[in-house]
This record gives sequence, structure tokens and C-alpha cells, in this order.
Amino acid sequence: MAPCLPGATEKTSKDGTAGIPNLQLYDVKTGTCLKSFIQKKMQNWCPSWSEDETVCARNVNNEVHFFENNNFNTIANKLHLQKINDFVLSPGPQPYKVAVYVPGSKGAPSFVRLYQYPNFDGPHAALANKSFFKADKVTMLWNKKATAVLVIASTDVDKTGASYYGEQTLHYIAANGESAVVQLPKNGPIYDVVWNSSSTEFCAVYGFMPAKATIFNLKCDPVFDFGTGPRNAAYYSPHGHILVLAGFGNLRGQMEVWDVKNYKLISKPVASDSTYFAWCPDGEHILTATCAPRLRVNNGYKIWHYTGSVLHKYDVPSNGELWQVSWQPFLDGIFPVKAITYQAVPSDVPSEEPKAATAYRPPALRNKPITNSKLHEEEPPQNMKPQAGSDKPLSKTALKNQRKHEAKKAAKQEARNEKSPDLAPTPAPQSTPRNTVSQSTSGDPEIDKKIKNLKKKLKAIEQLKEQAAAGKQLEKNQLEKIQKEKALIQELEDLELGV
Repeated sequence: MAPCLPGATEKTSKDGTAGIPNLQLYDVKTGTCLKSFIQKKMQNWCPSWSEDETVCARNVNNEVHFFENNNFNTIANKLHLQKINDFVLSPGPQPYKVAVYVPGSKGAPSFVRLYQYPNFDGPHAALANKSFFKADKVTMLWNKKATAVLVIASTDVDKTGASYYGEQTLHYIAANGESAVVQLPKNGPIYDVVWNSSSTEFCAVYGFMPAKATIFNLKCDPVFDFGTGPRNAAYYSPHGHILVLAGFGNLRGQMEVWDVKNYKLISKPVASDSTYFAWCPDGEHILTATCAPRLRVNNGYKIWHYTGSVLHKYDVPSNGELWQVSWQPFLDGIFPVKAITYQAVPSDVPSEEPKAATAYRPPALRNKPITNSKLHEEEPPQNMKPQAGSDKPLSKTALKNQRKHEAKKAAKQEARNEKSPDLAPTPAPQSTPRNTVSQSTSGDPEIDKKIKNLKKKLKAIEQLKEQAAAGKQLEKNQLEKIQKEKALIQELEDLELGV
């Protein structure tokens, strides 16, 4: 089946009756028109089929109409919600699920609900519900197993003025009723969100340039942070064991190919001016292309191995244009998973090293030494998983109990030292704020005030270190505070020695 929407719009006669149908459904085998509809809205008009094509759904006013076995003369089921705006059918086999979006109005929040087809009636029919503000439109992404949906909520205007492109938030909704807001450590647009084919994790590319990329698990906890870089897209391989982070569009086409089982960088090829990217179903080869009308010059395509080698290249003649290119589709399971290799495979295609772009230097500075200055400090990749020996990061309660236990232990040790001073161990070098705490006073209010402020800063640094140990992503200014710890300890010691 293939829907077709001609250019003609709906017509209404003077007596108010509907005019010419503008949405036709055809049987692609015979070319026969199966059904014609009058489609009033230009947005979200396209019908959607389940993967086995037994169920077709269409958005009509405040309802989603469902047809079965391509019988479009009878509406098999209806899902009615006031002001329903969009819906997405789940992938995979039965039972089918559907996610529907209703925008907020008159101060009420927007919401997304999940249903299992055809159970739409009753107050408890919804499998899950997530409401949120700041949403003019949404993008709903089912995972492959249809167990959860990611919702990118977008506003057309960012009222804070921080972004020209509006404001985005990311929400997670599971079919078992769980939901959460995905906390993204860096402010800015959400460029891309993709599910792994395993349906157990997803990757988000977000934040003002240079953008961050992070893998999250189903608890919406960060698993691995790829740091920052020039990227705005992410592509998992069909088997889910390799991830490509890329910067296309207004970026230079840099790609990072990662082994996401061991979190190791495999290669960093550059596909300049690419407008299209696709993984081969075998999970080993990549297709990049420059197509019209996005770009009308230097059209062509390249086939890569994920290790960075170009295996085949085709350039369209200067008087021609390339409109579309795609891999031949295959069913899942045809190609087995192969072990990842890190050494570039041999290729007969000569490598083209991209010319290094040099920064513009005004004439007055051209004969002077070059200073290495950066507009942005790039953040390196880091594993967000808990350290070996612990199953998961400590919760706030566990951290609180741990601090209490350590404080009691320190108090007992201090009491023993007071009872038997001869057996007291040699004091360790002062490396933590706890070791530097002293209740002595100098008699000078100004010095006492400085000592108090220093202790306060050191205590805050200790709390930041505990948060970092628990797996929390710290901001740049918080990391800078931790780096100042030694200088603050030394300053505190100097003041206390003068007491």
C-alpha cells in the first residue's frame, strides 16, 4: 500500500457540502485506487501502517481511525481524544501499541499517552501518560521492542533568548507506566536522539556547540559521555554494537566511529558536504552521499568501512545531479554480528586528506608567534558507569548514611587518640577539608572570618567530590572549584599557624 496526496486541496461547495477528495490510497501491485478521503489538515496527514500491514491508522479531527486488512470502507476501531494532534504506531509484531500527542491549551499541560490496540475505552485504558509544559510540537520515537517511547518536546520560541531555535526537552515514557524527564547536563538544542536496536539504551546529541553526546539506560541514567565535539547526529549500526557520531549540514562532516560495547574509538573519518548517511544492513559498511536539491555541486556517494577506509567512490558528472541513493533492504538476522576490528581495512581507492583550514590572521599579526587559543574547552569522553565493586551509584540516602558512618568512625578514632596520646598515629598530610577543620580562634575577627569562609569553601568542594564519585556529571565551574582545593588548604594552614 502507498498513500498519495495530490497538490489539490479540499474543496467545499457553496451549500457547505464537502468537495473533491484530495487523499487517495492505491494498491501498488495493481495501481488500483482503493479509497479516497477528504484531508483537511496539511500537518500529520499521512496514514500509518503496522509492520505487517494488517492495521492502518489515520488522524481525523479529534480521532485516530483504524482500518484492518486494508479494508478502508469500514472503520474497525476509533481512538477519541479532544484536540489530538499526532500519533505514532509501534514497530514490531502484535500486540500493537500507539502513542498519541495532545497539545496543551488554556494553561493545561500537553501530554502523550500510550495505548495497546484495540483497548482504547475506559478511564484506565492508557498504558502510560506523561504531561509536560513547553511544547508546541513533539517528536515521538518508539524503541524496536515497543517497550518505551522517547518524546522530544519543542517550542518555537525560547523565551529566555538563549537559542534562536526555540527550546527542547526530552521525556521518557515506558509501556509499563514509568516516565521521567531525561536530564541533559548541557543547555542548548537537542540535535538528535536514537535508540539502540537492543532497546536497552539510547544516545542523545545536545547542547550548544561543541555539542555533547551521552548514552542513557532505561532508568535515564548516563552510562557513557562522549565529551564535546562538532556533531549533530548519531547513528547506531543495525546490530547496535557500533555508534557513529557525525557533524553534517553546516558542519564539516567529521565522524567518530565508536565501539559501544567497550567504549573505544575506532576511527575518525571525514565525509565533507554529506547530505545523506546510512548503515548497510551487514553492520560493517557505511554510505554517505551528497544529493540534490540540498547541494547541487559535487554530487556523488562513497561507501566506507567503519574503520575509516573508502572502499568505493562515485562522482556525478558536473552537468548531472544525484537525487537519491540507498542500500538494498534485507530482513533482520540475514547478516550475523562480526567481531569489531580497529585496524583500517585495505582499499584501492586513493585516500583524500582534507585540507587543514587555517584561521584568518590579520596583517598586523602575521609575522608574530601564533598563540594557541580556543573559543571552547573540549570535554574528553568519560565512563559514567559505577566503579568496579559497586552495582550502581549510591543514592542520596546511602551517601548520607555513609557520611554519618565515616563521621562516627573519625570521632571514635579521635577519642582513642585523646585517651592514649603516646599511641596516637602520626597525623596524615592534610588532603581533605575534614583534616583541616580546627575550632581555634585568633582573636582577630578579620582572620577568623577568613578561616570560616575557607572552611565553608572546602566543605563545598568535599560535597562536589562526593557527587562526582556517585556518578553525577559536574559543570565546568564546579570542576574548577575542585582544582583550587590544594591552594585553599594551604591558605587555611597559613592562617591557622599564625593563630
